[in-house]
Amino acid sequence: MPYDKIVLNLDDNLEVTVKGFIAPIEYTLANYHVAFEWDELANFQVAAPEKEYSASIFRAFLPDEAVSVGNPWQIEQEGTLELLRQLHPNPNLDMRGYGNPGLWACLRAYTDEFADIVFRIHTEFKLGDGWFTPSQFTGHFVINRPEETVSFFQMRLPDGPVNFEVGWQDEKSWDDSNWIMDTGFCAQMELRTGTEDVLRDITTRLENVTSGSTAITQEEAERALNCQFYKSEQIDWVSMETALELAQAQQKPLHVISIDGPLADEVC
Repeated sequence: MPYDKIVLNLDDNLEVTVKGFIAPIEYTLANYHVAFEWDELANFQVAAPEKEYSASIFRAFLPDEAVSVGNPWQIEQEGTLELLRQLHPNPNLDMRGYGNPGLWACLRAYTDEFADIVFRIHTEFKLGDGWFTPSQFTGHFVINRPEETVSFFQMRLPDGPVNFEVGWQDEKSWDDSNWIMDTGFCAQMELRTGTEDVLRDITTRLENVTSGSTAITQEEAERALNCQFYKSEQIDWVSMETALELAQAQQKPLHVISIDGPLADEVC
């Protein structure tokens, strides 16, 4: 049965305070985050720990028309870039042709009181002689529907063990076009307004109310977004054990491919 469509709106006259966080890089495989190796990476920090915005900036994350649960829409770029500049002054959304660009959101759940939007963004940050590429930014945007206010917003770098890639043009190299690539882990990189307690409380309400609400799970919402970036996410994957059972039952060979990186984010 199809879900009903709803219109999402915000009061543009309100101000929203957003806090920004970037924790020190914990490690890279080749220790390029250590001072004197690549100072810009070693000293990577948030551009503005706190900033005031008009609520209108968050319209970038709203659909242009009525929307139903689980149907993705594209996020507007300019508003997103303005928020990303709170983390670092040089964000880039086109991925320079080396990644899978995109900004997508979907409505995960709603009641008469709240709406929970889940989103995913791919971006890079220019660090002087190189680039910092997060695996992705994922997040929640919770709206108080009657008041048309921002109850909670979080755009964050997911946990590791490896959650970013860097490319560095080594000035000491004989070839100016030579790039050194590395991966690593950063424990926190996020923009947030509101607290995790607010998100948990609202999520509980959304999941417990059965009248006047509709929802999909967090996993279903994330899969809907992932499919906008990667064809591989549209495959109905099974475990190796299940694949072996199916191969034997159907008398079909297995074609095995070994890869050394994830299929569903921007870390090689």
